[in-house]
Formats: sequence, C-alpha cells, structure tokens
Amino acid sequence: MTDIKDFFIASNTVRNAPDYDSNVLSTLVQTVEAFARVTYQSVYLIDYYRQEFLYVSDNPLFLCGHTAKEVKELGYSFYLEHVPEEELKMLVELNKSGFKFFDTFDNVDKYQCSMSYHFHLKSGTTKSKLINHQLTPILLTDEGKIWIGMCVVSLSSHKTVGHVEFHKKGNLNYWKYSFEGHRWKECEGVSLKEEELEVLRLSAAGLTMTEIANRMCRSLDSIKTYKRHAFDKLGVTNITEAISRATLNKLF
Repeated sequence: MTDIKDFFIASNTVRNAPDYDSNVLSTLVQTVEAFARVTYQSVYLIDYYRQEFLYVSDNPLFLCGHTAKEVKELGYSFYLEHVPEEELKMLVELNKSGFKFFDTFDNVDKYQCSMSYHFHLKSGTTKSKLINHQLTPILLTDEGKIWIGMCVVSLSSHKTVGHVEFHKKGNLNYWKYSFEGHRWKECEGVSLKEEELEVLRLSAAGLTMTEIANRMCRSLDSIKTYKRHAFDKLGVTNITEAISRATLNKLF
C-alpha cells in the first residue's frame, strides 16, 4: 500500500526551514486565491517544507465532495483516499523521476518549468473522473528545491492515465516520460501557423465555424482546412482536445 512518506524523497524534501518573512506566504495565498476567484480554476498550493497543502481553492472539481478546508487539512492523505491504488504507484514513480529531472535545470530555469500528467479522482460511489494535473514551482529554496509548488487541476482531454509531459517556457521542444522505459525523452514541439492558432482561439471563445470564417474574412472551406491541419499537428480528434493541447504547449 502506498504511504504518504512515499511522496517525500530526498529530491523534494526541504530539510532546512526557508528564511522568509511571514507576510510572503500570506501575500502569495491571497494572490493565488484572487486568481482562482477570477478564473474559477481549481488550484492548490503545496508546502514542501511542512509537507502539507498551503491553500486549496473551492472549485469542486478537485474536492471530491469535501470542502476546501477539509482537503487542505487532509493534505497528502487526500491522494491516498481519492486516487486508485494502481495510479498512486504511478504518481510515486512520477514524483521521484519528475523531481530528479527538475534538478537537472539551474535555479533560474526551474521557475520556467512545469509538469503535466493525468490520473483519476474517485469520490464515494460516484464514477471516477480523469483529471489533468499541472505542477509548477512558485518559490524555491536557496539550494534550488521547490519550497512552494502550485498545482492546477482541470478535466482531462485524454481517455487514459499518464501522458506525462515536462515543459520549459521558451523551449519549443518538451519531454515525455515513459513508464515502460522509466526515462524522459525529448520530443519535437508543435508549431502552428497563425491562421490555425486563430481558429483555435476563436473556437475557444465559442464561435462557430461560420462565425470564425466571417471574423477572419476567409471561406468556410479554408477555416475547415486550418482546423484539420491544427488537429493533425496536435494529434487530436476534436476541438476540446485541440484547445487543451494548444494551451498545454503554451501556443496561445
């Protein structure tokens, strides 16, 4: 059985108390809370020194029937309660490999890194939901370890778990993790033409293909071609997946 201690290893354990003004964390929480309130994103903060959740937004997607306060108090126990056991093992491996890979970057670049992966959350007797979980550092210690990490949770556009990707802002290429080979592999990033991106942007705003054609002053056939080419490049089959993939790759 997976235990909480399995998530805290040498790579992500902050052993020395960070030197900070108490107002720093208060301001950080207020900022993230404002972001969650305006965007209604499901967001939470992990304190790797205290090994607990520092903040949890009240978006119900991540809460699994709990209140935000209850999830904050549960901390990592929340995962043990709401993630299937076989996927907990996946998260433990990813935790180890992800932080080890993170440590290959210098401290400046670490702030530009994020990791994305997919797993199920189960709530009582209701059907489990597949979510996308993105983690990025907010504060680092002087030694370059993640002190505070921010996690953003959304519904997954995939149908299966895994699909682990590591991105660094400014890099077109990204890295994918193989659970079979237990290693990271660099992959060529996706590049879309401006017209293809515009179709996705306007689709995300809720416009129909006809409305997009009118907005872009292009024929409907041209818009369909841009859309098809974007789908092919992103390796997706529908507009929801395309928008999610484009967002993950920082194309917008």
